[in-house]
Amino acid sequence: MDIYRRLRVAKRVNGAGLLTRLGGSLMDGEVLDAMREAASAFVDMAELQTRAGSVIATHTGAEAGIVTSGAAAALTLATCACLTGTDVALMERLPDASTMRNEVIIHRAHRTGYDHAIRAAGAKLIEIGFNDRSAGAGVRSLEAWEIEAAISEKTAAIAYTATPELMPKLASVVAVAERHALPVIVDAAAQLPPKDNLKRFIGEGAALVAFSGGKAIRGPQGTGILCGREKLVAAALIQMLDMDILPETWTPPEGLLARHFGERFPHHGLGRGFKVDKESIIGLLVALERFVAADIEADIAARHAMLRCIARSIADLPGCTPRALQEVAGTYPSLDIEIDATRLGDAYAVSLALQRHDPPVHLSERLAAQGLLSVASAGLGPGDAEIVAQALRQVIGARGEAG
Repeated sequence: MDIYRRLRVAKRVNGAGLLTRLGGSLMDGEVLDAMREAASAFVDMAELQTRAGSVIATHTGAEAGIVTSGAAAALTLATCACLTGTDVALMERLPDASTMRNEVIIHRAHRTGYDHAIRAAGAKLIEIGFNDRSAGAGVRSLEAWEIEAAISEKTAAIAYTATPELMPKLASVVAVAERHALPVIVDAAAQLPPKDNLKRFIGEGAALVAFSGGKAIRGPQGTGILCGREKLVAAALIQMLDMDILPETWTPPEGLLARHFGERFPHHGLGRGFKVDKESIIGLLVALERFVAADIEADIAARHAMLRCIARSIADLPGCTPRALQEVAGTYPSLDIEIDATRLGDAYAVSLALQRHDPPVHLSERLAAQGLLSVASAGLGPGDAEIVAQALRQVIGARGEAG
């Protein structure tokens, strides 16, 4: 029997995007086969992470990399590394960072719910700047002098949330950070595709970059990538590994850890709860290599076709109006659908009705307050466009008749 049917869990059609709450993305058979193979043997996890890091470094242009248990865990580990460096005595103190450099500067417009991941390491966020551009209240964004004014002897790092719209540009933040020998941590969890972003943020001077491994890369949902400067990545890795090892027999694998922790190493670190299993590490690596080799443009073109199919199918429905496809070069397109609240009820009510459809259909609600539902194409699989179109016709038709 199908495993989800046995557990009485509904399979859902994902037109909402590659979201953790819907299981991230779907893995290719090659990834699953690699994970099954990885499950067949014991390995030294420090050695596996070190070798995995070499693959990540190749594809990101970074000095080093590791596989993490998601992008949020990567942010916590990145912060730990910036607070402690390779000082094992400081690692022992976390999350009590009161006696060390513990401040992380962040622009107000870059704050998100993922701030928890930074603060979990023991860091104190120092918020700077105004939100004028995002709020539509003005044209100015964060300026260099505002970052300079916030830097003190307690500053450990600067945090930056990467999106296509946010200001200031990363390069301008890095320029200030470099004058003060401070690392910049970039949250780029959802910034793939375009594929070029794998190397972009490192190329612009970020010290550490976090990516999700379970979304566009289509690796295991619980994985992420942390890549960047070798010394910081080594500090992040050793605070995640099982370190219940006798000093007399500690033999770090050649490479990352051996260069920085050859003789002195910490006990279990704050990141111990972020361990990654060998199957997920291998799965992420295979998925990453597939992502790098993939013809993303062909995939995007196929998703355009799916959205056009949906738009045509609902074009004659009263109460909803498909708009032009929303697209940014090199990224997955989406289709915004305008909901007439006087005929159908608001967009939230239509979305809820779709989720109660059989099978349940999820659309993006990011513009629901504006009366729009969006079909995000990244999570659509073969045949899903037809299911989404049929669900929209049934739900909108029924609500139109009831209205």
